[in-house]
Amino acid sequence: MATYVIVGAGLAGAKAAQTLREEGFDGEIVLIGAESERPYERPPLSKEYLQGRSERNDIFVHAPDWYAGNGVDLRLGTPVTTIELEHHVVRLGDGSRQPYDKLLIATGAVPRRLPGPAYYLRTVADSEALRRRFAEGGSVLVVGASWIGLETAAAARAAGCAVTVVEPEPTALNRALGPELGALFARLHASKGVDLRFGIAAAEITEDGVRLSSGERLSADLVVAGIGAAPEVGLARNAGLDVGQGIRTDASLRTSHPDVYAAGDVAEFLHPVYGRHLRVEHWANALHGGPVAARSMLGQEVVHDRLPYFFTDQYELGMEFSGDIEGHDEIVYRGDPESLEFIVYWLRGGRVIAGMNVNTWDVVDGIQELIRSGVQVDAKELSSG
Repeated sequence: MATYVIVGAGLAGAKAAQTLREEGFDGEIVLIGAESERPYERPPLSKEYLQGRSERNDIFVHAPDWYAGNGVDLRLGTPVTTIELEHHVVRLGDGSRQPYDKLLIATGAVPRRLPGPAYYLRTVADSEALRRRFAEGGSVLVVGASWIGLETAAAARAAGCAVTVVEPEPTALNRALGPELGALFARLHASKGVDLRFGIAAAEITEDGVRLSSGERLSADLVVAGIGAAPEVGLARNAGLDVGQGIRTDASLRTSHPDVYAAGDVAEFLHPVYGRHLRVEHWANALHGGPVAARSMLGQEVVHDRLPYFFTDQYELGMEFSGDIEGHDEIVYRGDPESLEFIVYWLRGGRVIAGMNVNTWDVVDGIQELIRSGVQVDAKELSSG
């Protein structure tokens, strides 16, 4: 009987295990996670769960008894230390060895860290710790005007905290959206009372705040760092797998070793729509990538061709983003951005490569169809609908 091992008990790993059973795999499935919590979804941790608007049970991928009921050997609090490709074995933190016939690496990403006593937002425990601190009120300093940084700032403001955001870029989300749209998010936060400091970096986190690169000191009751995440590629790199920005795979999520696959935040996969490798850290990539990897492990002819997708909720602004803006040479708006109800398209060579809808709903499918089609569009017609 074949044994399939999944390293990483997050959304991608849990969905891969589920798909293996749904597709009729009757061998052994071992799902190994370093965290003590069973697999859960991360978006609520910086959104409704952080703000106390959802219950703990709502965040988990499966009920507690699902794993045993479906013959999935779930091992939590169990770090994997080594992958031995030549022996088809993973070594665990307690020194034991787990053989596999096929292996899926879904180890995700970890927050980039700053020296000093800062909070981060990646795990259930992180979200719960921040929620408790926000409930106490006081002042919060967020390092990084990233998606996670801005969602954290919005949650802190909703709890009544005084909030300052420090960002070395010229505006919020500058790399993600560009200066014009990033400035829109910055204005939104400023209108809610957030003190935004752009063009300046946090040089040091101290016990009572932050020392800026300018030498100025900002005091705060707590500091939260939201400066991005790095893929957990150490196991793969040490095993000799091909690693770039993440674990490099083909469009079927197979790595440079024929019996090893990668999915979720850690994978840098060949995207058939864009014709190049992408690493996508968002929820939808894990949700859909795990099942693709599972089917690929079973020998099915599948490709991971879902477009990158992300959503955020900040104050009264709800947004969905599809695609990848790299290499764009034109931006087209439909609607007035200042109204916070509009669609924006990024084009390259007259073709839509990404789109974002803000407080405008039921349009994602149309945006994604435009991206997939690769057809030439007329900017004037696009702006008018």
